[in-house]
Amino acid sequence: MHEIFILQSIYSISIVVFEIPSGYIADVIGRKKTILIGAWLGLLGYIIYSFTEGFWSFVFAEITLGIGQSMISGADSAMLYDSLRDDQNEKAYLKLEGRIISIGNFAEAIAGIIGGLLAIYSLRYPYYGQVIISAIAIPAAILLKEPHCSNIRIALGWKQIFNVVKYSIKTQVLFWNILYSSFIGVSTLTMAWFVQPWFIMNTVPAAYFGILWTLLNLTVGIASLFSYKIQHTFGEKKVHLFFNFIIIIGFLALGWLPFWSGIILLFIFYIARGIATPILKNNINQFTPSNIRATVLSIRNFFIRIVFSVVGPILGYLSDKLSLKYSLTIGGIILGFVIILSFIFFLKNIYLKLTKEVFEY
Repeated sequence: MHEIFILQSIYSISIVVFEIPSGYIADVIGRKKTILIGAWLGLLGYIIYSFTEGFWSFVFAEITLGIGQSMISGADSAMLYDSLRDDQNEKAYLKLEGRIISIGNFAEAIAGIIGGLLAIYSLRYPYYGQVIISAIAIPAAILLKEPHCSNIRIALGWKQIFNVVKYSIKTQVLFWNILYSSFIGVSTLTMAWFVQPWFIMNTVPAAYFGILWTLLNLTVGIASLFSYKIQHTFGEKKVHLFFNFIIIIGFLALGWLPFWSGIILLFIFYIARGIATPILKNNINQFTPSNIRATVLSIRNFFIRIVFSVVGPILGYLSDKLSLKYSLTIGGIILGFVIILSFIFFLKNIYLKLTKEVFEY
């Protein structure tokens, strides 16, 4: 587990190093070109994984995949939001972002079954399949159309990157949106890497791993699909309180519950995850100018990855040295504290109206 979390930490660090520059590149040269570069790197990363072995080869694969992911993350959501701006239909963003997340999780659910079946014959086969899947992203990226409003580009230079970061920190409503969203993202990402160890702790047969993983991803997909309706029905504040509570309780209680109670809580946790992601991205987009949108979304992903690159290995180490129960509980205390603190400041700022500064960046 320690080595697995180290690999994921390296993946996160490689994303961290390139996350903000890649978002900035997307704002400078265009989102379509940046996404296409990321698609090629994603294909290369899985080719490396398919034909190499050993820890250090996997490190190289993870770095390649991390850079590729950093080129896509931020640029994709920015492209969606600005495409909707072209059609004067920004209100549809939450619905469509939820739909994209939903489709992704449905695809991952199917992949969980296929990957599990392929792994029975060889652990190489899922990676061969991943090469084929990642290759499809290249023609998909070529077919994308650059939004008109994103043609107003920011200048090229490191000074401009620092200016966007500075702007994101100084604009309080945007800063607390990014920070709060990031801590929720770290929590759900960390839990995803604890799911399989939790199965092992509860002596779940390996044959059921793929099935349970599939059901969990279907749960996220369905929750994301209806996130916009859930927020409209119950109101933004209540929805935030719900997924904050579930995420914190998930860490604190999961390790101590018997299997059936734990699996129910885990599914509720994944419902919260599915609801939270599109809502949090939508909040950031609402307070971000078009010409720096990809960079700002990359700043959010930067925070998620850099915090996970620290928290993940620590919790993995505690899991090995103490137990999974204590590791989850300690993670819940730490993450719970920062979520509650950032949520308080988020509430304080989120209801402020957009200032003139936001429109005139």
